[in-house]
Amino acid sequence: MGNAFQDITLAPLAPDDRDRFVADNQEVFLYGATVEFGMRDAHFEEAGEIISRATIEAAIDRENAAAFRVLLGGEAAGGVVLHVDREARRGELALLFVLPRLHGRGIGQAAWRAVEAGYPEIRVWETMTPYFEKRNIHFYVNRLGFHIVEFYCARHPDPRDAEPDDDGMFRFEKIIG
Repeated sequence: MGNAFQDITLAPLAPDDRDRFVADNQEVFLYGATVEFGMRDAHFEEAGEIISRATIEAAIDRENAAAFRVLLGGEAAGGVVLHVDREARRGELALLFVLPRLHGRGIGQAAWRAVEAGYPEIRVWETMTPYFEKRNIHFYVNRLGFHIVEFYCARHPDPRDAEPDDDGMFRFEKIIG
């Protein structure tokens, strides 16, 4: 399959690509929950979707957000949404997805390298993933160099979450430099 690193670019999300971006992100989340890992629970944010349009759009529209299409040779391969605080030198990886038909080609790693290259002033990156997403955990820890720093659950809820649930989420950090 070859190495995709040299063919990956990030392009700012175009307004006319927003609907496809949201649909692609929903496809990837549904794929991860059902096909890749088997359904772990029956809780969906909206009918038939693991992640709702509202959740994705809130991430895109948040203050200090930057949304990008991940392109492989100029064609859509996934997407990234970041929340960046340049003054604090901190960033949050809100969403990163690669279309399922392109998994296993290094596209996610290449996209992350492009993020780091595009934001050299950011010293701490943070992201989260559900406890059951083994593929994501492996990717963040073993491929990108993040470290698990916290586990949110019923006995230790995320203080930023107005409606905590009992499902369990890992919080990761990557310190640069």
